[in-house]
Amino acid sequence: MSAIERITKPAHLIDMKDIIREGNPTLRALAEEVSFPLSDQEIILGEKMLQFLKNSQDPVTAEKMGLRGGVGLAAPQLDISKRIIAVLVPNIVEEGETPTEAYSMQAVMYNPKIVSHSVQDAALAEGEGCLSVDREVPGYVIRHARVTVEYFDKDGEKHRIKLKGYNSIVVQHEIDHTNGVMFYDRINEKDPFEIKDGLLILE
Repeated sequence: MSAIERITKPAHLIDMKDIIREGNPTLRALAEEVSFPLSDQEIILGEKMLQFLKNSQDPVTAEKMGLRGGVGLAAPQLDISKRIIAVLVPNIVEEGETPTEAYSMQAVMYNPKIVSHSVQDAALAEGEGCLSVDREVPGYVIRHARVTVEYFDKDGEKHRIKLKGYNSIVVQHEIDHTNGVMFYDRINEKDPFEIKDGLLILE
């Protein structure tokens, strides 16, 4: 049974056992574009990827299922070499405040690509992690501060969105997975915490 057949079975919930780890060749492969109309399998896969992220962010469910928290997941991480990513970024507000929306970003993107980006680079202050990497890799992961991304939804509708800040970083991380790029490829090996002129550090 292929990975997509197993994962899209009705009763299956994606867990950490479904996620392949660094060293697996699928993580270094260039994923294939999906064609439209999508297959039922591809639509269900996207929904299950989003559900995994919701489960991973729910403290009770995550503990019960043994999940690491995640804000993004790409199909290649499930050993499925297709250009499909899911992102779920909670809205962070000051203590005591209630967010009007639970998520600042919630989407399943088919064939996502960066069509333009800022000259300015950005990196997260605390670095990045990855569900496919079971170790900490310290250093600034250099990405574009702002990007314009085009993608298709499950109905084949085309979207074009402008992203900055944390959302921009999350989507770039997941698009990298569809191109066989790992986050630590973007860390300066010689000087992991080098700050070049104009680098925006996101707290």
